[in-house]
Amino acid sequence: MKKVYFKTFGCRTNQFDTQVMIKSLKDYIVVPNERDADIVVVNSCTVTNGADVSTRSYVNKHSDKKIIFTGCGALSKGKELLADNRVSVVFGHSEKSNISEFIQKENFIKIGDLDHIDDIIVSDFVGKSRAFIKIQEGCDFECSYCIIPSVRGGARSHDESLILSQIKLLADNGYKEFILTGTNVGSYGKDKDSTIAKLLKKISLIKGVKRVRVGSLEPIQIDDEFIELLSESWMAKHLHIALQHTSNTMLSIMKRRNNFEDDIKLLQTISSKGYAIGSDYIVGHSGESENVWREAVDNIHNLPLTHIHPFTYSPRDHTHSATLKNHIRGDIAKQRLKELKSIIDEKNYQFRLQKKPLHILVESYHDGVYSGYDQFFNKIKIKSDKDIKSTWILVDDYVVTRESNIVK
Repeated sequence: MKKVYFKTFGCRTNQFDTQVMIKSLKDYIVVPNERDADIVVVNSCTVTNGADVSTRSYVNKHSDKKIIFTGCGALSKGKELLADNRVSVVFGHSEKSNISEFIQKENFIKIGDLDHIDDIIVSDFVGKSRAFIKIQEGCDFECSYCIIPSVRGGARSHDESLILSQIKLLADNGYKEFILTGTNVGSYGKDKDSTIAKLLKKISLIKGVKRVRVGSLEPIQIDDEFIELLSESWMAKHLHIALQHTSNTMLSIMKRRNNFEDDIKLLQTISSKGYAIGSDYIVGHSGESENVWREAVDNIHNLPLTHIHPFTYSPRDHTHSATLKNHIRGDIAKQRLKELKSIIDEKNYQFRLQKKPLHILVESYHDGVYSGYDQFFNKIKIKSDKDIKSTWILVDDYVVTRESNIVK
């Protein structure tokens, strides 16, 4: 029986999609590393040029294997890779459940459609302590820099009964932390006369659910109904809110739907509830002059951010931003990225110095040290003589360093 390894790039949505493929795969053995595999399934990301480069580099590095190529890159790079004989099979998101058929083929491509909604229930997450639950697919936003709507389609919600059934099954199988994911999570329910807040309330009633994390939300998607849930004990005390920038000039150029004045009010409200707050952020986009950047930095200092997922801008084909002038040099963008990370690292450190009891799901073990994430999505390292992997622990005695929290 042939052995298959799954390599997943990119977001949590891709991680869920990989689990769907693993569940759908028949008559093959899934192995934990490339070395032992006959076939490698690459679940690709194409959100940035860097993501494309990483994916292509991985494919080239494993040219001795049969490569099956899927994910967002299947639409943007699949035909090219197949034509260059870099991969044997290419298929799109809507075709995941057909992997057992496609994996046997050669020189094969089927992109599928962008209206597909998964109806497969995943009962286990291989190698994971937390469970990812995809609640929606696609995005209706038209941000000027973003290629994702063209490879994921428009926003559409998964069936609520299937979402709840999947969580019930996973909870029965021992999972206690659930991460709601999707292309644009906050748009859940817009096509189903529901909201993400209503879904969260129903999830909280499922026996065994201990903690729920919510994927990236747009500022305009956080309403009073959602704010009311922030005091619930089962909500992870960390929200990822996609600001993308802190200058109104840049937000306008990027065709975003948020503005700094509303953003700071929202983040201050959430922070007052004891939450850590993260964000995506793009630096070096066309139009980000030195004056605009200095304004953005001043605004960053005033925001209660504790985590950051930053990118240097890279133009994507067929997007409005790719047609703009006033480009920012790469070395300047990298310096701004470094400055941004330094500011947020300091904010995170100051947040962690306000020591609070930490509720931790221990996820991994390496070289004598366990690690996991607390309710604020801060990593913690734990030294223990006992086997505590995949367990929950409460910690109130720990050391705060700039790199992480440590239990000695």
